Parts: sequence; C-alpha cells; structure tokens
Amino acid sequence: MRVIAIDGPAGSGKSTIARLLADRLGLEYLDTGAMYRAVAFAALRRGVDPADADDVARVAQSVELRVDTDGTRVDGVDATIEIRGPEVTRAVSIVAANPAVRAEMVSRQREWARKRDGGVLEGRDIGTVVFPDAACKVYLTASAETRAARRSKEVSDLDYETVAADLARRDALDQGRDADPLRSADDAVVLDTTDRTVDDILDELVALIDG
Repeated sequence: MRVIAIDGPAGSGKSTIARLLADRLGLEYLDTGAMYRAVAFAALRRGVDPADADDVARVAQSVELRVDTDGTRVDGVDATIEIRGPEVTRAVSIVAANPAVRAEMVSRQREWARKRDGGVLEGRDIGTVVFPDAACKVYLTASAETRAARRSKEVSDLDYETVAADLARRDALDQGRDADPLRSADDAVVLDTTDRTVDDILDELVALIDG
C-alpha cells in the first residue's frame, strides 16, 4: 500500500499540494479535515452541541459520509460549501479534539486507503497517527501572516484580522489537544511554503518520492 501523508496547520497549502501531488502520482486524494468538518456540520444540523462529547461521538459513529473530488456529502446532503462556513469553522476544533470522534475518523481513513491500496491523505495527524508507516511523510508550514492571507482570500465574508485570530485559536486548540495533537512526525520532510511556488514544492516532492 502506497500512502503519502501530508500534514500541517490551516493555510499551509496542504489541500492544494496534496490534491495536485495525487494527480501527478496517479493516486487518489483524501482531505481528512473535511471529514471532521462534516461531523461538525452533522452535529449542528442535528441540533447537537459540539461540546457534548458523548452526543458528538454518536454523530460521528452514525453519520453517512462521503468525501471525494466531487465534494462532501453528509447524510446524503451536499455540504461542500457549508462545511467551510463560519459556524462549522468555529465548531470543528472542538469536535476534532473529541477522542471518540478521532478514533472513528481514523478507522474510516485507514479503510479508505486500504480499499484503494494507498493514496495521498492530508490532515493534521496522518503521519503521526493514521499512517505512521507511510511511504512518505511531509509536514507543510508557513508564516502566520502568509497563512492568514491565504485563508482570507478563501473566506470572502471575513476580514484578515478575523481570519488571523481564528487561525491562532485553531492552532492553539490543535496543538494543545490531548488526542492526537498537531505535530510533525519525527521522520517527516518539513517544508516551509511561505515564499515558494506550488510547482516548486511539487517538483521537490515528486523527486523525493520517486527517488
């Protein structure tokens, strides 16, 4: 099984790099962050408080979830746009810190890769938890200013200062949670994407993987 693990904080370029890398390598791509957002969306849609650990765990275990290049469907509903909205964004770190939710999503992520004999998976714990024996582990990072600028372009209804504050809050929650905190695997290749082009990063990764 050929698994490429791409980890890093929000705005580091994970989604763009992972998706294009999968295309270059002829592998399928999975955005695991969308899975946690989907659980948050499902909880909110069902009227469940994201901070209610037991109820959210039950949502994670029962939700019908499909994440692919066509978007994200949650319980049969197209939630591709909604999972990126401010309400879900505010809730997702709380949901993702729930150990039972993480256990369920990790199980689904491993099954996804098994069915495809590998793939490019991006998230925050792929190289450390989901696939610690991945063929290649990459940790992407960037300056806080660059990450906030990238995200503010994606979220048209929020200004730069609000996005920057949200990213700082998300970083603190992701890095400080007890269950599978965000960190670089000891054997990961760490790349700072602040002043680099997408093509430059892709060329380096393809050379690394194929070499």
